[in-house]
Amino acid sequence: MQDSANAPEITPELSAAAHKINVNKLEKAPYDHTGKHPGNKSFSYILRLMINVGKSVIFRNFESDKIPPNNGGRISIATHINGLVDPSLMILTQKKRIISLGRHDLITGPIIGWWSRRNGAQPVLRKAEVEAGVADGNFARKINDRSMLTIANCLAGGHGAVIMPEGKSHQDSKLHALRTGAARAALASAAIARKRGKPAPVIQPTGLHWERHYWFRTKSYVEYTAPIEIKLVYDDEKSSRLEGGEWIEPPASAVNELKEEMYRKLSPLTPEAPDWETFRAWKLIAHLKANRDEKPLTSLSQEVHATRHIRDEINENGNYRELIPEAIAAAQILHSYDLDANSLNQNQKLKKLNFSGYCNALIGVFLMTITSIPVIIGSGIQSIMARYMAEISDEGLDARTTYFFLAGMFSPVIFWPFTSFVITFLSLWYDVAPDYPLLSHQALLCFISIIFVFYISSLIFLLGYDHWSNFRKLAKISKFSNTPAGDEFNTLIKKLNTQLGPLK
Repeated sequence: MQDSANAPEITPELSAAAHKINVNKLEKAPYDHTGKHPGNKSFSYILRLMINVGKSVIFRNFESDKIPPNNGGRISIATHINGLVDPSLMILTQKKRIISLGRHDLITGPIIGWWSRRNGAQPVLRKAEVEAGVADGNFARKINDRSMLTIANCLAGGHGAVIMPEGKSHQDSKLHALRTGAARAALASAAIARKRGKPAPVIQPTGLHWERHYWFRTKSYVEYTAPIEIKLVYDDEKSSRLEGGEWIEPPASAVNELKEEMYRKLSPLTPEAPDWETFRAWKLIAHLKANRDEKPLTSLSQEVHATRHIRDEINENGNYRELIPEAIAAAQILHSYDLDANSLNQNQKLKKLNFSGYCNALIGVFLMTITSIPVIIGSGIQSIMARYMAEISDEGLDARTTYFFLAGMFSPVIFWPFTSFVITFLSLWYDVAPDYPLLSHQALLCFISIIFVFYISSLIFLLGYDHWSNFRKLAKISKFSNTPAGDEFNTLIKKLNTQLGPLK
């Protein structure tokens, strides 16, 4: 396993949004150094509702481990390749009220920022902004210390925090070097909790997994492992100053030690591959082995753990290593046709388009057709906006999923209520305007019913889209199997199965 000293440390490229520092909004962002959550509790429930709707829009299938229970606070950490989807799923899969630490523009923006501030999110001005001359060093230190102290106090009070410890989003197949923020906040929170007689917080390593993270209607799996205990490194005098509202830096040696432990525990939950080509080869071998053992991988969680087993066997015992060249070649052929290892059936053959595939097509078209009008009216505008924003964004590949996720999130609080209000007004105004009591009752029932119709129609439409996508994938596999590349792939699979036979 790679250690953090050799992990890539790449300064993030600043997007257009990251260049815009709103000093006034940063100074006015809510914070609290007493242990109370700085956000509005009602908005935390609304946020969870929004995330649930967004999740139902972009994921075909969602799995999650049960998070290990603890009495104190909890810092959830994960690698960061999928934009705002990453922290959102970490919020959704636990019951604790969450405070997050995020890039400054996510707290000061006109729409996302408004919601972030209501939920108590804390801004951070990164080293990259300071070095680029975008932010003043002294101001950055002031904001960051305030945010860190708020996070530490919240954790000491028993709340949860979501921190992406790499300090940036990226598209690599391995964990980048960790920043110090999560470790510093953790050590400070443990000292404050002890001073107040509260249970100590823990650090929760989290694995975020996707069928392919930038696909619409992909599969997702949130993995939780054993939490990391936090040592007490502050003396009584410094603990008192922390509790009193003064940010005191923990010893650098303690920060580095905890950061190294976080890296060791978190890195195995990522692909931890030298590149995506190698990772796809591991995944292909995992499917071949599972099919040979008559235990096909039918869920993403099974695929994740089976692929990790292959990775560990290669790295620790050398098993399967001789399969890698052919596996990379075969997996790369699949990838070039936008396919993956799930294209194989239990007989190690490419799947065929059969009668059930055509049934999928008919069901999909039917479901999408009968719900198309309410879906277009209720979700058309935000879908077009999401597609447009994804195409013009300079945030990277992960922005594609983020914008569709945001479109789903904000549908029940902005788009659907507004559209429902307009329809209700136009439908009832002329008929019942003289009778105000009737207007209020009818309008309310109509307003709520339309929002409900928008949501149910969206779910049915997406179910139809999934059926249609299943048909299209089978059609794509069948077409691929009849190409020279398909013949080459089949030859490689036969060779891999021969080599795989003697291996356990």
